[in-house]
Amino acid sequence: MAGFLFALTMNLDFQKSGGLVTAVIQDHASGRVLMVGYMNEEAFRRTVETGYATFYSRSRQKLWLKGESSGHRLLVKEISTDCDRDAVLVKVEAAGPGVCHEGYQSCFFRRLEDGEWRVSEERTYDPNAVYGGKA
Repeated sequence: MAGFLFALTMNLDFQKSGGLVTAVIQDHASGRVLMVGYMNEEAFRRTVETGYATFYSRSRQKLWLKGESSGHRLLVKEISTDCDRDAVLVKVEAAGPGVCHEGYQSCFFRRLEDGEWRVSEERTYDPNAVYGGKA
């Protein structure tokens, strides 16, 4: 019965995009967008229940808790949805020096300048040390 009530109160449209909603992850203090991921119903439920951002990996076809390999978890502070209820904005406190698996604070570390993508900031950690060369 609790799962049924959970589904009624959350009321997100997982069907519009093949069972997934887009999850924009934003630093709750600075407002910086850290990453974008996808959640299916189970990932969203786990995020709400545990307080840590959990996603659905489209490439691996499975759930993943952000930080399960790196320890760089995302502690949820607030969740909002858009008007169509097919995307969520998750404001988080990031544990660790960065969110991006390439070693940056944010996955948005490249800027378009003069028609080329350029790295716009320094790495905050060594991804090879964290992921053992699997980044």
